[in-house]
Order: sequence, then C-alpha cells, then structure tokens
Amino acid sequence: MDIIQKFGNAVSSMSLEDPGKARRLLLTGYRLQEKRLLFFSDKKLPKSGQYVARIVMKNIIQALSKPENSAMVSIFVPGELLTAAGLTPYSVEAMSCFIAGTRCEQTFLRKTEEEGFPETMCSYHRVFLGAALSGLVPKPKCMIYTNLACDSNMMTFPYLKQKNMLPGFFIDVPYDKNEDSVKYVADQLRELKAFLEDVTGKKISEEEVRQAVNNSNQAAAYYHEQLALRKEHDPVTSLTNELYAIFMCHLMAGSQEAVKYTKLLLEDVKKAPKSEGLHILWMHMMPFLQEPVKDIFNYSDQIHISACDFVADGFQKTHYEDPYESMAEKMVNCIYNGSVRQRIQKAKELAAQTNVDGGILFTHWGCKGTIGASSLIKGSLEEAGIPTMILDGDGCNPANSSDGQISTRLQAYMEMLKVNKAEKYAANHGKGAGSDDTLCL
Repeated sequence: MDIIQKFGNAVSSMSLEDPGKARRLLLTGYRLQEKRLLFFSDKKLPKSGQYVARIVMKNIIQALSKPENSAMVSIFVPGELLTAAGLTPYSVEAMSCFIAGTRCEQTFLRKTEEEGFPETMCSYHRVFLGAALSGLVPKPKCMIYTNLACDSNMMTFPYLKQKNMLPGFFIDVPYDKNEDSVKYVADQLRELKAFLEDVTGKKISEEEVRQAVNNSNQAAAYYHEQLALRKEHDPVTSLTNELYAIFMCHLMAGSQEAVKYTKLLLEDVKKAPKSEGLHILWMHMMPFLQEPVKDIFNYSDQIHISACDFVADGFQKTHYEDPYESMAEKMVNCIYNGSVRQRIQKAKELAAQTNVDGGILFTHWGCKGTIGASSLIKGSLEEAGIPTMILDGDGCNPANSSDGQISTRLQAYMEMLKVNKAEKYAANHGKGAGSDDTLCL
C-alpha cells in the first residue's frame, strides 16, 4: 500500500467520525502538495503544465479552507461573474477529481448509495454528494447551477440546497441556439450579479464584469492561436494537466490566471519540437486515474492529445459587446446544449485544424448524454475519415472499469493508427500503393 492510499484511508475513516478533523487532515496533505508543486515542480511538464497544477491546487485549498468565500457551481456556470464577485468557485467535477486522486472516494460513493441515489448516476456527483453529506466538503457561501449538459445537476444541487438551506441560483439555458435565447440567458446573468451582490454584501461594478469578460476573450485568443500550431507541435503533457485545462476554461474563466495559463501554453507550443508521433482528438472528460490510459499518454513524445472538445468549447470566441450577452453566448452555444450535431461539427473542425490521426470519445459512467450519442458521434466522424474509438470508463472511480480491457483496446487502437499513418505516408510519397482505409473499434 503506497503513501497516498494510506493517506486516503485515514481521511476516509476519519470523515465518518469527525469530518472537520478529516478536512483539516486533507488540507494538510493538499498544502504539502502545493508546496511541492511550487518548489519541486514536475520538470517533465512544460511551464504551462507546471503553472496550471499550482493554480488548480490553490483553488481547491481555498474552497475547502474558506467556504465562507466560495461558491459551489456546475461546470458550465460562467466563471467571469464569480471572478468579478471575488468568490472562489469549485465544481462537483473538480472537487470529486481531487477526492478521487486522494483515493478516498469509495467511502463517499457508499454514503451516497445510503442516501438512496442510484448507482447509474454520474460518479462525479455521487462522490461529491457523499463528501458533502458527510461534512468533509463544507457548506459554501452559495450555489449556482444550470441545466446544461448534465442531468445530475438537477438532482445534486436542489438536494444540497434544500438539505443545507443554502442560497442558490439556477440558470435556465434554452435548447434553441438563437438571439432570443442569448437575450434570455443574459437577463438571468444580470439577475445573478444582483444575487451575488446580495449574498456577498459587496457591490460588483460593471467595469469588473467587463474586465472579467475581456480576460476570457484574451484567454480564448491565446488558446486558439496555439491550437492553430498543433498540426506539427505538441508539448509533452499528462492526463491530469489536460483535466486542469477543463477547469481553467470554465471555473477560472475571467481570471488573470486563465490568461497567464493560455499565454504560457501558446509559448510552450511554439517551443515544442516538430512531432512525428500520433495526434489524438480527445472528446469529453479525462480518465486521469485509469492506469492504462496514463501509460499511453502521460509524458509521451509519440502520442499527443492535440485538442479536446471540452476545452475548446470553454475557450469559445464571443461576438457580443455587452458582457452579459457575451457570457450568455458561450452558454447557449455550448456544444453540450441542443443537438449532438454541434458536438460532431466541433470535433470535425478540431480534427481538421490539428490534423489528428484519430479521435477518442470517453463515455464516462453515468453521463447519459454522451453514452447515448456515442454511436452517432463515432459513425459521423468515421464517415469523415477520422478513426474513432469509444472508450468506456469512469473518470472518478477507476475501480468501476477493467484496466485489462482498456489496455487491450487502447493498444490495439494505437497500433491501428500507426499502420494507417504509415500507409498514408507511403502512398503520399510514392513508396507503395498504400491504403487510406481505416479500421474501426
């Protein structure tokens, strides 16, 4: 048993008897990790990877240590308003990933089952609910959530709001993507600003809101500039750091930290050597704890995640002058809102922009929208010449998946992509008849 597992076991057992003490122990571990990241950063990662690890760690520490200044949010809530309000946002997904990374998630999964929540529910939400109900995760200042993407939002947030008597705000995002929907959501975001002022007792100036939105637009500009270079240049990364990017473009939207991260990322991509390896389009969340997936991608200079649809969607370019309409545009046009055709179209655009060799769609346990659409997404991408693998798994509970099966399928898929790439190269350079056919998994 390694030290992380021992630490996780201690937090788990303590949380059932004295959750406050368990939280202090957890924070001690996280603060030690924060110091390690500061003074002994992972030199195998580029500067952007080292920086984002410190920022996300700091965010989680602040959420746990200063709940009176934090907001529990669903991941598509616009972070710009929370930045302007001076609140620390944390999402179900972010907190659950850290709990799972500490290897104490099983206790909280059992706690949620005892409360009567179904096993088919998203495991991010189940871990978070268990941690919140046990008292490990403290009551925040408020909660803000939306109907975007995840149906578990409509169970977790109302349940905790009522049980803990928390002030809460719900953002309703219409299915249709049009001007009326943008105006409708923008009006709600103006109401959200008033709600945050009431909850915090602090006036939020329009200049602060506009500055946060300007920061988001600057971060998006840096992100898309680096994306355009990914056809040939990919810095070394890890699944954990790719996951952090998801949190940066949503939770930390509007912050100076998000601007600095994307600027560093652009510089790292520019410095990265020309890559001859495989380029992968990743779709949906990252199973950062699954060993066979880590073995393939972490620190590899031959297999790269060149783009992720979840991250690209978070760093959307907006077109409205009004800051509330700009934030509303991102929510309404989110690829997880409306028809699955938008997810397919975005995947095709990212694949073409980064010249990927294949795509992986991660169908996370309990994510009904992604699981239900997976066959259509795979079929559409393969018709467009993008070999696509559907990878079943659990992003928050690795025990819920078979490492052996995942390893076998991933290895076979990567070998197939290597053969496809070699044949295309031979055909394009007159070294044989070659074949542009792709195999399917």
